[in-house]
Amino acid sequence: MQCKFYAIANVLLVSVLGLRFAGADDGPTSPSIDRATKMEVIQVSKDKKGFVLHPSGERFVPWGHNYASVDILKRLEEDPARVQREFEEMKQSGTTVARIHPELPRILDKPDVASEKGIAGIQQLLAIAEKTGIYLKITGLANYTIADRPEWYDKLTDDDRWRAQAFFWETIARTCKDSPAVFAYDLVNEPAAAGKPEDGWYSGRMGDVEFCQRLSLNAGKRTGDEIFRAWIARMVQSIRAQDSSHMITMGLLPFPTAYQSSAEELDFVSPHLYPKTGKVAEELALLKKFAWDKPIVIGETFPLSCSPEDLREFLLKSRGVAAGWIGHWPDESPAALMELKQSGKATIQNAIWLAWVELFRELGPSMQSE
Repeated sequence: MQCKFYAIANVLLVSVLGLRFAGADDGPTSPSIDRATKMEVIQVSKDKKGFVLHPSGERFVPWGHNYASVDILKRLEEDPARVQREFEEMKQSGTTVARIHPELPRILDKPDVASEKGIAGIQQLLAIAEKTGIYLKITGLANYTIADRPEWYDKLTDDDRWRAQAFFWETIARTCKDSPAVFAYDLVNEPAAAGKPEDGWYSGRMGDVEFCQRLSLNAGKRTGDEIFRAWIARMVQSIRAQDSSHMITMGLLPFPTAYQSSAEELDFVSPHLYPKTGKVAEELALLKKFAWDKPIVIGETFPLSCSPEDLREFLLKSRGVAAGWIGHWPDESPAALMELKQSGKATIQNAIWLAWVELFRELGPSMQSE
């Protein structure tokens, strides 16, 4: 995760200049939720350029959001009605996929002991997804909130940590294997292969959270590529022992050369790309470097360092290279954001979020068309 949108207003200032609220006051008409729709398993298309539903063979386009990226299971526990409501709001805005980040400390009580409460939370999320018709991209091993990290986990050696991570994925896959609402298992968010013991396991700090992890603190003579290959193979094996149906990917930093040769066992690739103002062409060129004969789903994007107009250009021009796009869902409802706008009480942060939601609604039909 390259940013924590809910708490960091200063990074949003990058795209303030020239920002305007998009869309009309009432917003576009949203599609209704078809609760009778039967969800099908999603597979890579035969041409390896996109996705299809199985068994119907109909084309499927991932178009959605990262949702509650910090502590989703806590939100679900404290206010399940809110999670249900926000999934319905996402569906009404045209969302087909939600990327969620269930935290490792809520899934594992010990390296080899799963939390019954955490498993129940995952089952609740699957039920909500099935009810609303939104597929889940389940990101694993989230240990973002520094204060919540279990001491036992960070004391593990490389081998024991990998064993615990494999058990995490075994637990998730066993819980999710029979649900049609799983789009894919997303192995980990933006990993680095290795670091020194003094570096610690985590990086990418934003306030009280860190979004990136290192896979090893004892690389020895292994190259980064060798570490990535061995780790991915281990996690894939753990998932496939429980679930042979759902796809597997990994959230990638925008460094294609670091990941390319180790991505062979992934069903599709999922880079995180945030265009910069006036540099849409450069971001499109970077996107093309992830074309590895697999579908590409941009796992994170947002007008963080550019205007909504720049992001619109990037998204539209990325069609034909990318096969799916996932932004970020705001912590406040679109209706609340619109009320703030109409009352003149909206902050800059509110404005950026509303502009993104409006852009998402506007572009949905174009991004999902042939």
